[in-house]
Amino acid sequence: MPDYQEMYLKLFRATEDAIDRLIAAQRECEELYLSSSEPKLTPLSPDEGREEQSGEGQPSI
Repeated sequence: MPDYQEMYLKLFRATEDAIDRLIAAQRECEELYLSSSEPKLTPLSPDEGREEQSGEGQPSI
């Protein structure tokens, strides 16, 4: 008969390990984001970029 308690504990430990690794990766990414410089943003007028968004030769809706 399978040892269900051992199977449960093994799965539980692996799940905890996966969660810890995801949290660590998220923290690293947050630190990278916070330490990076601000990007230069250029505001566009409402009419700019409509041709690129609608596709070439397609009428804009």
